[in-house]
Amino acid sequence: MEFLHKNTCLKLTPYLFVLVLELILEVSECATQAEIERHLELGKQYLAKGQLGDALSHYHSAVEGDPNNYLTYFKRGTVYLALGKAKNALSDLDRVLELKPDFTAARISRGNIHLKQANYDLAQLDFYNVIKVDPYNVDANELIQKIDPAKERKRSAEYYYGHNDYPTAIHYLSEVLEVSPWAAELYDFRAELHMLNGDEMSAITDIKSTTKLQSDNVDGFFKLAKLLYKSGQATEALKSVRECLKLDPEHKDCFPFYKRIKKIEKFLVEAETALENKNYADCIDSAKKVLKNERDITNIIYEAKRLLCSCYSNDEQSEEAISVCTEALAINDDPNIYCDRAEAYLQSEMYDDAIRDYKSALEIDSHFERAKEGLNKAENRQKQSERRDYYKILDVKRSASKKEITKAYRKMAQKWHPDNYQNDEKMKKIAEKKFIDIAAAKEVLTDDEKRKQYDNGEDPLDPESGRGGMPNFHHFQSFHGSPFQFKFHFN
Repeated sequence: MEFLHKNTCLKLTPYLFVLVLELILEVSECATQAEIERHLELGKQYLAKGQLGDALSHYHSAVEGDPNNYLTYFKRGTVYLALGKAKNALSDLDRVLELKPDFTAARISRGNIHLKQANYDLAQLDFYNVIKVDPYNVDANELIQKIDPAKERKRSAEYYYGHNDYPTAIHYLSEVLEVSPWAAELYDFRAELHMLNGDEMSAITDIKSTTKLQSDNVDGFFKLAKLLYKSGQATEALKSVRECLKLDPEHKDCFPFYKRIKKIEKFLVEAETALENKNYADCIDSAKKVLKNERDITNIIYEAKRLLCSCYSNDEQSEEAISVCTEALAINDDPNIYCDRAEAYLQSEMYDDAIRDYKSALEIDSHFERAKEGLNKAENRQKQSERRDYYKILDVKRSASKKEITKAYRKMAQKWHPDNYQNDEKMKKIAEKKFIDIAAAKEVLTDDEKRKQYDNGEDPLDPESGRGGMPNFHHFQSFHGSPFQFKFHFN
């Protein structure tokens, strides 16, 4: 074997070649070991800072560099546990105990995982093996004592389930879950009990736990999607069914269910967005599409009617609002819906009904500010109805803009200007009275603060309110833009 160096030919014997090769391997091994130590140190530093993802990355590299170091597996398993990845932690602890069967800390950690996953026989075996060599080990003795009571409570839950006593079964199973909070099958069991007990929301919470504990739980995601949709949570249901399809794109149940609810969810979101943007016509259109496409799920129908109720009320379609709000309230007593219907009643000047609905909302939530303010407004408007109605005087809607009010004022003022009735004393007196009311209406409804007071049931021009008096009518002696001139005579 020859090596060329500076034009000199050096011959190595086989013995010398082996020595060189061993030296190269030794240097390479030292470099690798230094790199492993660097990853372990960085992993330790990141772990101390709580940066678990970065710590895990460095422990991965350390394990790849030395796949036979039990301590490296143990450190990585500890990080997996901190991240809530029990399955990965268990795999690392299994490897640790293959490499070093007498590593007590790893055996206790593995036994604890088994206990939390309700694998009681495996947990008991790990703790027993620790106690066999270390009879006074505090951790092992404390943990092993939890096993038999947990097994007994689990049997009690199954017994009461078999005897249709679901609340008692839930009670015992909840106690088991305090000991074994990583047992997906126990959450699944309790979810079934909640369903049988008529508590769908608690069932949803438990099934969510199963999908977090088992990220590949296809059936869990499908079950969760169905329950969420049934409870009226279409957007959350869509998210869950998509998780199911990520795991199994051709799932026989998830795929058709996805196609069914995707359209409904789209209409509901569109209606909600339109309501937020005060685009009431689009809101009504989208909500109606929900009702056209979903005829079975009560809570989805309720969501559509809730939106319709609010949009009809805000759009001042009071008759339609009262009807659909009543239908929504037949499904669910919601204080907001009572308030929406009360607003529709106010638009129709049905003050007693509006007051009753605001009071119903307050019976549900005595601190509901919208209902408190609405009740005060309804009661004031009922009193106000016995006095002048400025909107009626100008023949405009309560939602009229300032421009629409000014236009209506000009039209009404021109019609009832007293100069139009110079030859009819009786009509002239009527016109003077109407013109004063028209002027008052214009003063109040074109002034933001006065209009706000009036909409809350207080007449800012009513001397009895203590907030003001009749308008200063010299402003109105000359009708703007009109050839008519006149002076009022009050004698």
